[in-house]
Amino acid sequence: MMDFSGLSRQYQALSPGILTAVGEVLEEGTYIGGAQIKTLEDALARRSGARFALGCANGTDALTLALLAFGARPGEAVFLPAFTFAATAEAVALRGATPVFVEVDESFTLDPAALEEALDRTRREGRLRPAGVIAVDLFGLPADYGRILPLVRREGLWLLEDAAQSFGAARGGRAACSFGEIAAASFFPTKPLGCYGDGGAVFTSRSRRAELLDSLRLHGRGIEKYDHRILGLNSRLDTLQAAILLEKLKVFDRELARRREIAAFYTERLSGAVRTPVIPAEAEPSWAQYTIRLPDRMQRDRMKLHLSIRGIPSAVYYPKPLHLQGAFACFGLRKGALPFSETLCEQVLSLPVHPYLTDDEVCCVADAVLEALREGAGLL
Repeated sequence: MMDFSGLSRQYQALSPGILTAVGEVLEEGTYIGGAQIKTLEDALARRSGARFALGCANGTDALTLALLAFGARPGEAVFLPAFTFAATAEAVALRGATPVFVEVDESFTLDPAALEEALDRTRREGRLRPAGVIAVDLFGLPADYGRILPLVRREGLWLLEDAAQSFGAARGGRAACSFGEIAAASFFPTKPLGCYGDGGAVFTSRSRRAELLDSLRLHGRGIEKYDHRILGLNSRLDTLQAAILLEKLKVFDRELARRREIAAFYTERLSGAVRTPVIPAEAEPSWAQYTIRLPDRMQRDRMKLHLSIRGIPSAVYYPKPLHLQGAFACFGLRKGALPFSETLCEQVLSLPVHPYLTDDEVCCVADAVLEALREGAGLL
């Protein structure tokens, strides 16, 4: 079976440096707050264009820290896409605020027109106060901030960039993790930049926000270790994970270029046969996933089975939109409320796109997709 994530091959290629970096941490014995943390944070900030990057325990905590900093509370509406991972809405709901689910567009990211409609509808209803927007850079493509940012500013809302999948991406010449007042990133192992466990970071260019986020991730700490001025979290990035990420950053540009090369090949070979990702001309995705679309669930599942029989893994991100998940049923949306997001969940299939695929393997994936279309009479 072909490897979907490429983590084993990546480790084989990087193991000398990673073992040395991990060994240094073990010898130093500073597992929390080691020097590698600050070195990594500085490197992340430089790469993103944000003034500050602060490591934390995971991507969900990064979202939660941002929401704490924004002061999200009951009675407030936070607008976010329905087609994404549960953590985005989960963090909002756990703060007591109400996630308002919004359609995405053909690029899989938040639809600015649908966002404006949802804002207008929420204001008319009058039950909730619109407070903020979480735009998700899904599959490594930054959202349409050229249209979202003016709307957010006009409405007086805060903007959180959920960059869990997009570190290294850019849109309009601007790097991911720099669009929102705060951005949240994940270093889950399978992300384009991933550690060997959980890890995350928050990004901002506002010094006061950075000071608050730094306090929040350390139990609301003030100047002294045992001076707790506000309620916070225990959400620190481990030194071991920082050391690993520093080693991976050394090859990140090369890996990113390979992901883009593979994605370009898939698009060239598969365009016209299946629906390939819609990428605006001004965007440079990080290609966390390469996601095609089939006409419906039956044909998508048949394609997935065809690939599996040939030893090619694939994945469905995501099989159910957030507004139809049981965890969010209390917010009252039923099937049919967001038809495009619901349709996408029936159509999407992600193909292997990790940077350690060989050229032969990439060709094999594309050929298998085309073969499935030829052999499956009426597949499309």
